[in-house]
Amino acid sequence: MVNAEHTQQPQSDTYVIGVDYGTLSGRAVVVRVSDGTELASADHPYTHAVLDRELPDGTPLPPDWALQVPSDYIDVLRTAVPQALARAGVRPEQVIGIGTDFTACTMLPVLTDGTPLCELPHLTGRPHAYVKLWRHHAAQAQADRITDLAAERGEPWLKRYGGKISSEWEFAKALQLLEEDPELYELTDRWIEAADWIVWRLSGTYVRNACTAGYKGQYQDGTYPSPEYLAALNPGFADFVTTKLDHPIGQLGDLAGTLTAEAAAWTGLPEGIAVCVGNVDAHVTAPAATAVEPGRMVAIMGTSTCHVMSSDQWAEVPGMCGVVDGGILPGLWGYEAGQSGVGDIFGWFIRTGFPESYAKDAAALGRNAHEHLTALAAEQEIGRHGLIALDWQSGNRSVLVDHDLSGVLVGLTLSTRPEDVYRALLEATAFGTRTIIETFETAGVPVQELIIAGGLTKNALLMQIYADVTRRPLGVIDSAQGPALGSAMHAAVAAGAYPDIRAAAQAMGKARAGVYQPDPERAAAYDRLYAEYRLLHDYFGRGANEVMHRLRRIRAEASA
Repeated sequence: MVNAEHTQQPQSDTYVIGVDYGTLSGRAVVVRVSDGTELASADHPYTHAVLDRELPDGTPLPPDWALQVPSDYIDVLRTAVPQALARAGVRPEQVIGIGTDFTACTMLPVLTDGTPLCELPHLTGRPHAYVKLWRHHAAQAQADRITDLAAERGEPWLKRYGGKISSEWEFAKALQLLEEDPELYELTDRWIEAADWIVWRLSGTYVRNACTAGYKGQYQDGTYPSPEYLAALNPGFADFVTTKLDHPIGQLGDLAGTLTAEAAAWTGLPEGIAVCVGNVDAHVTAPAATAVEPGRMVAIMGTSTCHVMSSDQWAEVPGMCGVVDGGILPGLWGYEAGQSGVGDIFGWFIRTGFPESYAKDAAALGRNAHEHLTALAAEQEIGRHGLIALDWQSGNRSVLVDHDLSGVLVGLTLSTRPEDVYRALLEATAFGTRTIIETFETAGVPVQELIIAGGLTKNALLMQIYADVTRRPLGVIDSAQGPALGSAMHAAVAAGAYPDIRAAAQAMGKARAGVYQPDPERAAAYDRLYAEYRLLHDYFGRGANEVMHRLRRIRAEASA
C-alpha cells in the first residue's frame, strides 16, 4: 500500500489504463504517461443496467431501491479494456499500470473470499444480496436515525459531514440490511465499497481506499463511530465496524498490488503491472482537471453532479457530503457536495415529455431529443417561460441531505411547451449548484472558479446558464473521459512514473480556463429567478411544508 520505491522518468512509449465505472456503463481509456494524451477509449454498458423495479428473476423491488449486478463490472474489464488497447495500437507490454474509479457510495455484501452474496444460487431472489448503487435511497429512515442519534450524543464526526448523514452512505445502507434481512447481514463477511471490490478482483488484495472511508464511511481522525454509538442505533450493529467494515486503508495513488494472472487474462494486460488503490469518480477527476489549488471547484456533471474542491482551511459547511484531510490531494482538506439528479432529470423529461411531433421535427433536422429541446430553449429570453423548478426528482444531496424530497414545477399554463419545461429544468440544476457554492462561501470556504467535467459539457447552453447563474467563469476539462483520465494518472503514480499526483497533474492533466464567462445582464435576470428558487427551496426543504414527506408515505403505503 505504498508507492513503488524506484521512481522512473516517464517515457513516451509507456502507458497506463484508467477504468471509470459509472451508473450505466464502464469505460476504459489508454493514456500516455509522459503527457496525458488519450489514445483511445471503449465503453461497455452494464447488461443489467440499474435494477430499480425488479431483480433479474422478476422479484419486485419497493420504491427508492437501486441495485446492480457485480458481474457487469467484470464484463467491463473483459470487454472495454481489450477494446481500448486494440484501438490505441498499444502493445500490452507498454502498459505499466491500471487505475479504477467508481460511483460512491456503492456497496455490496461479500463472503471472506470476495464472492458477492447475489452470486450464491440460493440468494438470487434476495434484494439485499445485490449491490446497492449510490442512488439507492431506501435507507433514508436509517440515515435519519444515524444523524439524530449522533446529534443527540454530540458525536464529533457529525460536523465533518455538515450535520447530516446521507441515505446513500455505508452505514445507512448496512443498517438497512441488518434490520430488513438479518439473515443476510449475518452471512456478510465484508461490507465493501465497489471501488475496493474491483481492485481486489484485479490485484488479489483487499485495500480499503481512504476516499470512500472518509467521505462515505464516517472515518475521521483514524477512527469510525464507536461501538457504543452503533449499539445505541441497534444492538446487533455494535460490532459492525470490527466484524464487517474495518480494514487497512490505502492512500490515493498508492500501490494496492499487482495484476493477477486471472485479471491479466480478462484484460489482455501483463500480469504483475501496478494496480492503484481505488478512488471515487468525482474526486479522481479533480487532478485530471488540474484543480490542485484551493478555490477551484470541480463539478462532475452526468446523471448526477458531484462538487469537489480542496482547501487549506477546515470549515463546517452545512449539508456538505464531507470534508476529509487529504481526501482529494495530500496536504489539503478535500470537500465534497453534490446534486442527486441532473442528467437523470433531463433524461426523465425526454422519456415522459417529448411529444411525437417534436420527435419528427428533431429527426428532420438531424438532432436527437436533447439537442432539439436545447436549440429551442436557447431561443428564449431568460424568464420567458414563466417557470421555476426544484431539481429534486432524485432527492436533495446538498445542502438539505434529504432524499425523501421530490421535484417541483411551478408556473405551468396551457401554453407551456416542452422546451419551456426543459429550460426550467436546466436552470434548476444551475440554481442548485449556486446554492451549494453560496453555502461554502458563507462557511468561509471561497469558490473562485468552477471547472466542469463530464458528459454534459457538450451542452453549450447549459454551460452558459451555469456561468450566468453562478456569476463565475467556467473552465472545462479538456477530456471526454475525466474520471478515467484521473484514474490513469493515479496509476502512473502507483507505478512510480511520478512522485505524487500533483506532479502527474502538471504533466498529464488538462483543462481550459474561462471558456464560459458570466454576462452581467443575464446574471441579473437570473438573480430574480434564483430568489424565487430559494423561496421554494426553503419552503419545501426546511420544514415549512412537509407535503413531500407525506406524499412519500402515502406512496409507500399504496405500494405495500
